[in-house]
Amino acid sequence: MRNSTNIAITSAEASPGTEETTWSLAGAFIGFLSWLLALGIPFLIYGPNTLFFFLYTWPFFLALLPVAVVVGIALHSLVRGRLIFSCMTTVLAVTLMFGVLFLWLMG
Repeated sequence: MRNSTNIAITSAEASPGTEETTWSLAGAFIGFLSWLLALGIPFLIYGPNTLFFFLYTWPFFLALLPVAVVVGIALHSLVRGRLIFSCMTTVLAVTLMFGVLFLWLMG
């Protein structure tokens, strides 16, 4: 038999609970869907000729993809995980970014 002492766990040493984080995959998914939606808006306004415009400017719009995902995560975190408000604010923010870039490139 081993010669050892028992270790008592007191209530003062509470085990760390699981923290709920509000940044999540949902925010990234909302950001990506907002990017896709904003990418489709010029096609609705200008029609199929938008493809010729995107032929030369696609790196600018592709660079907005990680920005849109980070904006989705950040806004999802700021509204504390409320999905409806997160969707509305992310779609609005990403659409405004796309609009500003599109208008700047159009001249």
